[in-house]
Formats: sequence, C-alpha cells, structure tokens
Amino acid sequence: MTAERRKWIVFVAVAVASGLADQLSKAWARAALPVRPEGCSVPDDMIEGRCIGEPVSVISGFWDWQLSMNPGSAFGLFSGQTGARIFLSIIAVVAVAAMVYMLRRAKPEQRAAAWALGLVVGGALGNLFDRTVFGVVTDFVVWRYGAHRWPTFNGADVFLVLGVVLMMIAMREPRKETA
Repeated sequence: MTAERRKWIVFVAVAVASGLADQLSKAWARAALPVRPEGCSVPDDMIEGRCIGEPVSVISGFWDWQLSMNPGSAFGLFSGQTGARIFLSIIAVVAVAAMVYMLRRAKPEQRAAAWALGLVVGGALGNLFDRTVFGVVTDFVVWRYGAHRWPTFNGADVFLVLGVVLMMIAMREPRKETA
C-alpha cells in the first residue's frame, strides 16, 4: 500500500470513528439522561422549551452530564438567529471540503495531518448530522470549577478542538525536504 493511499485510509477511518462516537454518545444522552418534567419528548419538548435536562454528577463539583439542545454553535453563538441552522450547516460543509482539500495537498509523510483533518471532519459531520435531523445540536457535557461553568458541549466539539490542536502541532513539525 502506498503512503498516499494510507493517508486517505487513516483520514476516512478517523473521520468515521469520531463521527460515529459522537452520534452514539448523543443517542445515549438523549435516551438516558433525565429531564424535567418527567415524560418530556426528547428532543422535541426540549427544543420548544417545555422541559430541561437535569444534571447528573460524574465528578462532584467539576463534571456533570446534563442534556441540552443547542440551536447555535459553540458557546451558544448564533442561538435564536434567523437562518443560523442553514448558515452553520453551510459552514460545516465548507469546512469538510476545506479539510479534504488540505489533505489532498498534504505530503504522505505528514501523518499527523490525516489524523487532525479526520478529527475535524468527524466533529463537523457529527454536529451537521444533528442540525440536519433535529434542527439543533445535542450537548450534554458540563464542566465547572467553583462559580465558573464552561458552556455545555459534546463529543463532536471535543474532536474538533483536538483536530485543530493536532493541526497546530503538526504545522510546527519541520518538513522533510526531498531532493
């Protein structure tokens, strides 16, 4: 197998695995995490504001599971904005196309690039799937420290951030020049 082919296999495998892990974790959150009042239809009643997620402590004082439906993007940006769903969906499609373009231009020996770009694509597709199917993104991870509460997020967000960090690290690697 050529290094070029291996690069694409790694990219697709990482994108599929991260997207699938994101969707499985969100399906678990929608099915298993408690909501108030009981008997709510998830996600429909949550989208309409008729119910809210109840926190479930994972590590007391630091980490909770709490189901929420995010109509915007990271940190609630664009929430309530007319056309936000379409705009954010277009951004996701453009991002996926850009990642594929970047991988095409990457040298086969730039192994971290395939992992980084695959993580970004998996995360982007995970949230795009939610926006397309539900009209909102399922979030459920809450971190807090003292009075500070980090915005609720999901697996796709983690994969996006890890992918971007890995890209930044990979960009710092010295390139091997070939004669």
